[in-house]
Amino acid sequence: MGAKSRRKGQRGEIEAAAELRRLFRIEARRGRQYQGTDQSPDVLADIPGVHIEVKRCESLRLYPAVEQAAADAGGNVPVVLHRANQKPWVAIVRLDDLPQLAVQLYLTLAENA
Repeated sequence: MGAKSRRKGQRGEIEAAAELRRLFRIEARRGRQYQGTDQSPDVLADIPGVHIEVKRCESLRLYPAVEQAAADAGGNVPVVLHRANQKPWVAIVRLDDLPQLAVQLYLTLAENA
């Protein structure tokens, strides 16, 4: 990966963290510079039980991205946040994980209301 792609990825992680802070009124920040391991999420967010990977690219290879998030998530719900240029952020989650994600998001929203 070139330096330009890495910088775009870093900007994407910062952007995604800002969006999570705005939506859920939680603490969220880039994760890799603090953890530095393969299993560390791209964004560390105060949403218990959720592992967030960020993809800031034009063409997302969906299943490899979801598989990477799942492999790195441990026992947490893997979520991929993706944004292409001039497009809104989207969240991608496996359907089987959706009920647990919904519970975690509900609890987070209720706690921060």
